[in-house]
Parts: sequence; structure tokens; C-alpha cells
Amino acid sequence: MAYDVLLGYDSAFRDGLDLKQDKITAIFLTSHYARHHGGTAANIAWGLNLLGVDSLMVSTVGSDGAPYKELLRERGIDVTYVEQLDSNVTSTAIIGTDSSTNQLGFFHAGADANGTWPDLTQDRDDLSYAIVSPREERLMMESISFCKKYSVPYLFDPGQRITSMGDDDLRRSIQGAYALIANEYEWGVIGSRLSLTEETITTLTPRLIVTQAEHGATCFEKDGAQTVGPCKAEQLINPTGAGDAFRAGLLAGLNANWSMLHSLRLGNAMGSLAVEIEGTLIDHVDRDAVWSRAHMTYDETLPSL
Repeated sequence: MAYDVLLGYDSAFRDGLDLKQDKITAIFLTSHYARHHGGTAANIAWGLNLLGVDSLMVSTVGSDGAPYKELLRERGIDVTYVEQLDSNVTSTAIIGTDSSTNQLGFFHAGADANGTWPDLTQDRDDLSYAIVSPREERLMMESISFCKKYSVPYLFDPGQRITSMGDDDLRRSIQGAYALIANEYEWGVIGSRLSLTEETITTLTPRLIVTQAEHGATCFEKDGAQTVGPCKAEQLINPTGAGDAFRAGLLAGLNANWSMLHSLRLGNAMGSLAVEIEGTLIDHVDRDAVWSRAHMTYDETLPSL
């Protein structure tokens, strides 16, 4: 869970950067500022809630996190395992987006740096899938240990934590996962560091899911790959949070025992809704409209959840 500060820059970041210099001092004057609730855990749980799917969040907030927890609780999201530590502030992400949707970001872990992993043993029978998304590496590894010990199929979603994870932890996290999920850039980094390709990744995990922004998503498995094109958004306001909305749709489909194809399609439909708003938490979703958007795009009706 985090607070997101979103900044909009009307030109291209690359025009203000001279990477040939030994030192960089760059200031981008932004025309837009907004502060929102965010963080991968809350974003995904919120998206699942919009689709009528219950989830169990494991996260940490700081001294300023009580109102955020209450907001989630009011929406019917289980925050039993959202730890509150008053010794620090809630995690904060500062994300700048330029006119070509390139992004620069900074992240302060805040209270999450001192978070603890709860005992979920009694909740095991209620868990169909888990998603291990970016937070403190120690807690990510503890969550993976829990999933492996209790045979909870998990999607490993390291995101921006790739650069701070060691190669051994990265490989150990992928090995045994239900799937590795990453965007094109993240997969490029992982593949390069671990000397993996779309074919050899299946020696560690049965599937690799690569999100491709406006090009949709591809799932690579041992028997081949299937690419699902995007659902077209009616307008583009801000891409922040689209990946988490996609993950909510994907998990909702998997939870309902859908095929990977249908799950990816629902993920793309949810992602297309997220880019149409400012912030990462969609206030309301008309599920009939989501299904209609998917049907118009793929010429096939999604199953019922």
C-alpha cells in the first residue's frame, strides 16, 4: 500500500537529459499534480473487489495509513493483515509521465521496510491463488516461502524490485511459481540477468506472462505462446495502475477456473478502464460494460465469474 504522487510533463523526458555527461541535473516543470491512494496490493485488491472477488491483503502502512485502511474496509476489502506501524510514514511513490507515456519514478518504502509477515496458516484453505508483488525483498521472500510450504499457487510479480533483488533470490522466486508476470522491460532485465529466454523460462515456471501496454499481453508456455490483443480505451488519461488492473482481471479469471485466454482478455479489459482515469483506484465498474467491451474486442463473450 502506498500513496501515489502523479506528475504530468508536457514534453519528452529524453529532451531534458544529456546522458553523455558524467553528472545529471535535470528538473522537469510539470503541468499536472495529483496525490492518490495506490500501491500494488491495494490496487489489485480494489480491482478484484470491483469484480466481486474477495481477496486477503498482506501489507504495511505507516502513521498516516489509518484513513487508507478505513477506505478499503468500507469497500469490503479484508484488511485484517494490513499492519500499521506508527514509526514511519506509508510508502510513497512519485511518478512522472511525459507526453509519450514514458515514466520516471521514485519510491520510498516507509513503514513497509519494517513490516512483518503474518501467520496465515489458518487462512490457507480459503486461498486459491496468491500474487507476490513488489515490496520489501525480505517480505517477498517470506511470502514465497509460505506459498511453497502450503502449496498456494503464486504469481511472482517483482516489478520495480528487480533491480534490488539478487540473482539467486530472483531465480528462487521464479522457480516453482505458477507464473512469472512482468512487462516487456522487466522481462528483458530478468532474462538478461538470469540468461533465460521465453523457451528456457519454462524450466523454472510453467508460464511467463508479459504485459505489452497498448499491444496487449502474451503468455509463454512449454507448448507455445498465445498473444491477446488489447482492449481499446476510450481515452488515455494516465497509464499508472493499468498493470495492476490487468492483474486483478487475470486473477479473477483464474480464480473462476477460466482458461488462460479468457483470463488474459478480462485482464486487458480491466487495464483499458484504468488508463481512462486519474489515479489507480477505479471508483465503480459496470461489469456488463466490461464484458461488452471484451466481446466487442474479441468477438466472443467471456464466461461468468
